[in-house]
Amino acid sequence: MAPSNNQPTSAEEGKGKAIDSQADENKKAKDGQPQANGKKDEDKIDSAEELSEEDQQLKSELDMLVERLTESDASLYKPALEAMKTSIKTSTSSMTAVPKPLKFLRPHYPTMTKLYDEWPEGDDKMSLADVLSVIGMTFSDEDRQDTLKYRLLSPTEDIGSWGHEYVRHLALEIGEVYAKRITAEEQVKDLVDLALILVPLFLKSNAEADAVDLMSELEIIEELPKFVDENTYSRVCLYLVSMVNLLTYPENEQFLRTAYNIYMAYKELTPAMNIAIRLNDLDLISNVFHSTTDPALKKQMGFLMGRQKSWVHVTRDEDTKKDCQEIEDAVSNLRLSEYFKTLGKELNILEPKSTEDIYKSHLESSRVAGMTNLDSARHNLAAAFVNAFVNAGFGNDKMMLVAEDKESWVWKTKDEGMVSTVASLGTLLMWDVEAGLDQIDKYTYSSEPLIIAGSMLAIGIMTSGVRLDSDPALALLGDTDKLEHKNPLVRVTAAMGLGLSFAGSHKEEVLEVLLPIVTSPESDIQLAAMAALSCGMTCVGSANETAVQEILSVFMDEDRVSQFSDKWIRFMALGLGLLFFGRQEEVDVILETLKAAAHPMSRPTAILCEVCAWAGTGAVLKIQELLHICNDHIDADSEDKKSDELLQQYAVLGIALVAMGEDVGQEMVLRQFGHLMHYGEPNIRRVVPLAMGLISPSNPQMKVYDTLSRYSHDNDNDVAINAIFAMGLLGAGTNNARLAQLLRQLASYYHRDQESLFMVRIAQGLLHMGKGTMSINPFHTDRQILSRVATSGLLSILVAMIDAKQFVTSSSHYLLYYLITAMHPRFLVTLDEDLKPLTVNVRVGQAVDVVGQAGRPKTITGWQTQSTPVLLAYGERAELEDEEYISLSSTLEGLVILRKVSFWPYIRFNSYK
Repeated sequence: MAPSNNQPTSAEEGKGKAIDSQADENKKAKDGQPQANGKKDEDKIDSAEELSEEDQQLKSELDMLVERLTESDASLYKPALEAMKTSIKTSTSSMTAVPKPLKFLRPHYPTMTKLYDEWPEGDDKMSLADVLSVIGMTFSDEDRQDTLKYRLLSPTEDIGSWGHEYVRHLALEIGEVYAKRITAEEQVKDLVDLALILVPLFLKSNAEADAVDLMSELEIIEELPKFVDENTYSRVCLYLVSMVNLLTYPENEQFLRTAYNIYMAYKELTPAMNIAIRLNDLDLISNVFHSTTDPALKKQMGFLMGRQKSWVHVTRDEDTKKDCQEIEDAVSNLRLSEYFKTLGKELNILEPKSTEDIYKSHLESSRVAGMTNLDSARHNLAAAFVNAFVNAGFGNDKMMLVAEDKESWVWKTKDEGMVSTVASLGTLLMWDVEAGLDQIDKYTYSSEPLIIAGSMLAIGIMTSGVRLDSDPALALLGDTDKLEHKNPLVRVTAAMGLGLSFAGSHKEEVLEVLLPIVTSPESDIQLAAMAALSCGMTCVGSANETAVQEILSVFMDEDRVSQFSDKWIRFMALGLGLLFFGRQEEVDVILETLKAAAHPMSRPTAILCEVCAWAGTGAVLKIQELLHICNDHIDADSEDKKSDELLQQYAVLGIALVAMGEDVGQEMVLRQFGHLMHYGEPNIRRVVPLAMGLISPSNPQMKVYDTLSRYSHDNDNDVAINAIFAMGLLGAGTNNARLAQLLRQLASYYHRDQESLFMVRIAQGLLHMGKGTMSINPFHTDRQILSRVATSGLLSILVAMIDAKQFVTSSSHYLLYYLITAMHPRFLVTLDEDLKPLTVNVRVGQAVDVVGQAGRPKTITGWQTQSTPVLLAYGERAELEDEEYISLSSTLEGLVILRKVSFWPYIRFNSYK
């Protein structure tokens, strides 16, 4: 009953006795004893809600306390309110039910709100508001945010004492009211102040996601670093980074910068480096790199930069002088070839493969046996590509690098085929610059211009992503003798080689060589376009002002309008787009400028620039805009028919480019592609298979390759060729047995169609790329970072494949080598601090999303224990088996330096500055 210092009145005593007698009657009824007045007693049971004795006592107490508040004696208010608060705070209830004190006080809520309006200002009124705020939780009316309303009327720091559910409810209402006030342009400072009280409460109770969501809704995420500590920062950052794919510009960058600041504050330099790379901010990359003097850590960050092909100058500090060369080697990928061959040795695949090992003609149907392997120039050219892709990076094969008469295979092809065949040497010798230059050198002095052209391309391919202080590629390819050679193919391949070699380097010397070619009215359109594309690849994602202005000036030049109907102009447009890769809204200035251009190519160019700017962001509104473009019907008699068709084709590629990297978006987009194939115009249908290949390269999902397999038998031969190529992209470097079987069947099916058969062979070469050790997926580091350089290469070949018969299957097949920029080993190689391979046991399994999960959940499932180096398939993750070593990288992927644990604590706290 009521507290002893406040004795109940006789009326209340009578009420209590009535309830007690009712409870006795209920008990008798349950025991099987008859009741005196049936109907009357049933009414009494309903009114008492069959409460237990304990609950009835609590209800009576609370009813009495509310009654106290209605009396005129103000001295009763404080003890009554305190008793109410104690009752609510100490109530224990199941997780799913409303606490009983709140249940019993709910009917009194209107009375208490009326009292609040009547009471004079003072502590009692604030205390009543405190209680009303908690009872307000039981009202789920969307228009009433009473919990927040009364909380603001009763400011207190002790919000956490009301429990976690109350804090969450309050946060929800803050978000709702904030949105209303922003719309009405009212001030929101009180809401922000209250939210900043709730954030530490969330963090203390392991509700990091709630804290981040609240700050995100109130647009104060940059305040977050003040509230995290060493126990919470890692989970908070994990959630921040995982949300970025679901945010729009500029919030996505804001979240990344907040996570970067937190990691830097807690000296977590490798995750901070990953975020700096993801932001494509060279100042932040340099800042992280130079914020430590620990040489091993610098080497690890060098490997991360090398993987992204972001180049930062390594200063020779006194502390790290002896390690400086190794750090430079890590940044510039100089030892990538050595580590790749270590993997090959471990997997016992150093023995070169022949094209027949790939084709497996004996498994093709006997009806066409021998008809798919004719010794023609076309077949030999396909064999050169297949050989190059399959033995890529291993530095030996059975066709081009044999000891006797090395030019033999080159002379089995003709015309541009000789260019592609010599260029294949660059693929075989990838990343191995010193040995490779010796092998290719003699081809540069050939009397045959086509062989010189092939050697130019080979040098560009071999040095792609590898930096040397001496810059042999710039010396050889940037030479005026080559760029002004009388043979147009030598000029084109020299310009193309510069783009491949220096992709992502932002090297001004390359622009100085190429930009005059782009702007010169004397340059033929193919050379100008390829030079512009090389400029775009060199400065990809940098929005380099000089390059943008020079390329844009060509599109605005009315004297060159006649050239804009040429098929090669698309590569100049792509070069402009690549400069804005990932820059999002910064591209708007270019879009406005292109609107002023009078020629039909300005719209397709603008859409190509726009999709590059939003690549990998998953922006739903952009995808909707692109789908709208695909809806338009093009009039067959239209003057701009060609450019309108190209516009729609770029839009389809753009849908895949924007959606890639975000799993839910990918699922949705794949369904849209199905609709476009069913209902789209022929020009759209041709590009859909390419878009499907772009959305999941080196990730052979059965539902995708089964669909592509159907499209590979399409009545429209252009659709079929693109579907076959997309199957190659999908399985690139995976050795997927089902895809290999489908491609063998296609080789038999198309044995009479030279163009389709050529594409089947290319797809087979891609499938077995690097003997199954490589990937062309542009996402790396646990699929968090999008490689701009890799995507630029993929886009270049796909833009050519839009009209495959004009480019790749006719004479410009050397464009296939743009795939080189995306090729990278899919390995995990563990190294010691001196960069020597170190064999340790790791668990390799399917990655599990642990964001927001309680405790320390397992990050992989279905694992197998293997010793390094190991191959990692798409969606796989590795963990160290024991705690003998600690990884200096935040993810076990690529080249990872391990440190013996015994030394770690000392270095951890003494090396950072």
